[in-house]
Amino acid sequence: MDRRSLIKQAGIAGVLAAGAAPAVHAQAAVRWRLASSFPKSLDTIFGSAETFSRTVKALSGGKFDVSLHAAGELMPAFGVVDALQNSTIEMAQTAPYYFTGKDAIFAFACAVPFGLTARQMDAWMEHGNGRKLLDAFFANYNIKSYSAGNTGTQMGGWYRKEIKSAADLKGLKMRLGGGLFGEAMAKLGVVSQNMPAGDVYQALEKGTLDATEFVGPYDDQKLGFNKVAPYYYYPGWWEGGAELGFFVNAKAYAALSAENKAIVDAATKVAARDMTAKYDAFNPIALKKLVADKTQLKAFPKDVMDAGFKASMEVFGEHEARSAEFKKIHQDMRAFQRDQLLWERFSEFRFNSYMTSVKL
Repeated sequence: MDRRSLIKQAGIAGVLAAGAAPAVHAQAAVRWRLASSFPKSLDTIFGSAETFSRTVKALSGGKFDVSLHAAGELMPAFGVVDALQNSTIEMAQTAPYYFTGKDAIFAFACAVPFGLTARQMDAWMEHGNGRKLLDAFFANYNIKSYSAGNTGTQMGGWYRKEIKSAADLKGLKMRLGGGLFGEAMAKLGVVSQNMPAGDVYQALEKGTLDATEFVGPYDDQKLGFNKVAPYYYYPGWWEGGAELGFFVNAKAYAALSAENKAIVDAATKVAARDMTAKYDAFNPIALKKLVADKTQLKAFPKDVMDAGFKASMEVFGEHEARSAEFKKIHQDMRAFQRDQLLWERFSEFRFNSYMTSVKL
């Protein structure tokens, strides 16, 4: 894809207004390294980094090059924040909630239980207080943040047995992702197991693991979980819209020219939009294939959702009691969410409810 078409995708008026003028060709060459927390096999997520790199190179006429490094190439998947903090790399692509061990606030940049959907997250980050509040926090880590795309509402995971009530969660050995979700599930009696995605299939097959959550149909299908854990539950109430993040070394960004800053800003938007669109396009196709392969698709019973909500609110309350900054960000997000839910009662929810009831 050439520079002209990429500028068009990014929104030529916005890019030029931001200062990405033809004068970029006069800029000195810039070389950045981007370390991802994901493998290349996740073509939707890692593909977001690829789109970003291509867009930067095209918009700069080849003067700005961002080399990509999958998880484990430069550093372990979860080493990217330390590397940014120490200025070892210029940029990372990751799921911010992987770093709640450093501070629970990281989760708000990705997903929290019963949190925002993809569109709500985008609105809160870019036109609410989300980005401002989180970048003030990330300044402690030498980080400036951008969206790298959103998975949309995720699935509730794969289970070897049916979950008929919240009681069935007690003692369940489950591979969980990052964030505050694990704390809520622990309150429901789930025993969290931490293991690489590549080891999960064998653990489910042997019965040393009872369940796993990952992303959604398109990514999950590649891992073959339906062959060893036939029950596929929805929705993933802990990830109403999981936001992946581009983390930029704040010092490296500050050293860029105005033109190159505008290029970074525009390229992140192109990459984020593309990733979210891919998930929306590919997930329905993958879900139909999974169901055709005898996957048993099931909704979580209401008492599971209610128990999850109660446990999650307790977790939020505990963190608020320990951190005034956590409380400030959480309360701001919930106030924004209440207005979003009010509006959606009259717009998206009502429209989609009707459309799923009629035959097209």
